[in-house]
Amino acid sequence: MTYEESLAYISRLGRFGMKLGTERTRAILDHLGNPERGLRGALIAGTNGKGSTAACLASILQAAGRNVGFMPKPHLVSYTERIQLNGVPISERDFVRTLEELKPVLDAISGEVGQATEFEMLTGMALAHLAPRIDRLVCEVGLGGRLDATNALDLGVAIITNVDYDHQKYLGDTIEEIAHEKAAIIKPGNHVITGCEGVALEIVEAHARRAASVIWRLGSEIRLESRSKGWDGHTINVAGPDFEFKDLSLPLVGDYQPANAALAVAAAAALGDATAGAVRHGLASTVWPGRLQQIAMRPRVILDGGHNPAAMTKSGAALRRLIGKERLVAVFAMLSERDPVQLLAALRTVDPDAAVFTEPGSAAGHAISAEQLAGIYGPGGEARTPARAALERAKELAGPDGNVLVCGSLYLVGEILAQTAK
Repeated sequence: MTYEESLAYISRLGRFGMKLGTERTRAILDHLGNPERGLRGALIAGTNGKGSTAACLASILQAAGRNVGFMPKPHLVSYTERIQLNGVPISERDFVRTLEELKPVLDAISGEVGQATEFEMLTGMALAHLAPRIDRLVCEVGLGGRLDATNALDLGVAIITNVDYDHQKYLGDTIEEIAHEKAAIIKPGNHVITGCEGVALEIVEAHARRAASVIWRLGSEIRLESRSKGWDGHTINVAGPDFEFKDLSLPLVGDYQPANAALAVAAAAALGDATAGAVRHGLASTVWPGRLQQIAMRPRVILDGGHNPAAMTKSGAALRRLIGKERLVAVFAMLSERDPVQLLAALRTVDPDAAVFTEPGSAAGHAISAEQLAGIYGPGGEARTPARAALERAKELAGPDGNVLVCGSLYLVGEILAQTAK
């Protein structure tokens, strides 16, 4: 197969379709001889901050001299980003080879427990490729927790960043229901690390008690102090049981990022990898594209992949604190699986002077039309396609001293990032 044929093969059931449950993933891993057994690392769930926490942790572990597998979700530019070894995505050649070697297993389990989904195949491919090469694995949960394909893994540390409303169709309509789904990644004896608050924290604590797990909570066992350096990120102090680090440099922008970094530091400590040098150098070298990422000036162009109301509201507020009253124009797209009324309400909290709506080519057929979004948004909104044309229109509206925020969909953010990198 070619790389393109491989992508078509694993997505043939529909890139955005899903069949929840861990039964097929477990069957795949069983047929592979359970390559995940004995691997230590962290399984990371939560509504927002999973990717940033995972990126910080993977960077710290790599700085500690570990060979680190990283399974982020989704990708921005290339599908290969979803399987990484020491920060380097799998090559297209190895992607094809790994899938070809996995196909007999997929055929076998199809007759036993049903056809594997894209995400189950991806989990099997990642473990088959990474397990022989790593001694730490950082895995981001795709959706929820309890029924996500990645919940077949037990890596010793379970991180639940926070809980807010997202994917209610699959996870439930209340914070309590969503929290139960996410806390279900906790396995017996895991070390639990969380930034949850309120009723969500109570539910995580209850799951941890039933699993006889140690739990470290941000604001309790984990203490954090931070100082913003504007577009240069933050300086943070993080302390917890048997660890304390001061004056750490964190290059990630957004006043919610220190909390994500603190969870990562605590996870590294739980894994026994939080040496002073590893934490300092790992955080300072963390890269996580598409999260309040500045890619151009005059006008300033910022990419942010927050794609639920809570994430958009948080990133929008952080951006406003950075730019003050400067002019802001949004370039916005979203997938049809989400509620446009809720996301557009979140966009309004950013208080853009204008909004240009578009559709990412990489999500063709699965995005809400630009015209429909502009119609819902009302005055101040206009539709432009393709995405490049929308960006150019937004730059024109912002003027050289203004700002353009590309947001609403990671597919849109990835498309613009790929275009500007050329």
